[in-house]
Amino acid sequence: MADSGSALSREPAFWALIPAAGVGRRMGSGRPKQYLTLGSRTILSHTLSVFLEHPRIRGVVLVMGPDVDPDALDLPLAGGRLFRAAGGAERADSVQNGLEFLAERAHKDDWVLVHDAARPCLPVGDLDRLLRELRDDPVGGLLASPSTDTIKWSDGTGHVERTLDRERVWRALTPQMFRLDMLREANARARDAGHPVTDEASAIEFLGQAPRLIEGSAMNIKITRAEDLELARLYLMQQGRLEGRFSA
Repeated sequence: MADSGSALSREPAFWALIPAAGVGRRMGSGRPKQYLTLGSRTILSHTLSVFLEHPRIRGVVLVMGPDVDPDALDLPLAGGRLFRAAGGAERADSVQNGLEFLAERAHKDDWVLVHDAARPCLPVGDLDRLLRELRDDPVGGLLASPSTDTIKWSDGTGHVERTLDRERVWRALTPQMFRLDMLREANARARDAGHPVTDEASAIEFLGQAPRLIEGSAMNIKITRAEDLELARLYLMQQGRLEGRFSA
């Protein structure tokens, strides 16, 4: 295990963890969505590049399924900063595997930024803001987008039970940024208790903590369905990260 000394004696490092072992059934493409291409590169390659090209990110842990040949992927050059760990049956299992991998290499108080493999359009400015706003926070937090729609709560039978207060509803995005030791404990305890872990913040909430919400861009979409590919292509062109013409 990495040094467990006081965080006060060192500057915590920032690590990214990308769970990429999912199969993306809703995409209906015949292969995991993270391996589809946008331009000449895979979605996964676009996603990894945001972190590998950022000067504050110490390293990136890519959690992959056992049937994937990493040598067949167009992974970006990483200069020894890209590591691979084995995926699990569910997202929370893959994240835990990545955290256990990091526990042998990073300090317990280092920050871990967990980011969806299928979110290639994360603006660098949002990543900068997350690092800046949360670096001294006692808990951590996540990028999120305040709701612009009226949100209905279903009764479970296809009818509206009530309307939620839009002013208090946020849509969770990634990265979600927490201390290595806290997130490792939270994710393990929530899974062991059978608590639904839909994202890292929900695991931290299970410990009774309140993650901070850091407003992020609506560009940071998660590619889930085929129609999302064209929108992601547009956003990447707007950010200058994909060749093509963009008209404002």
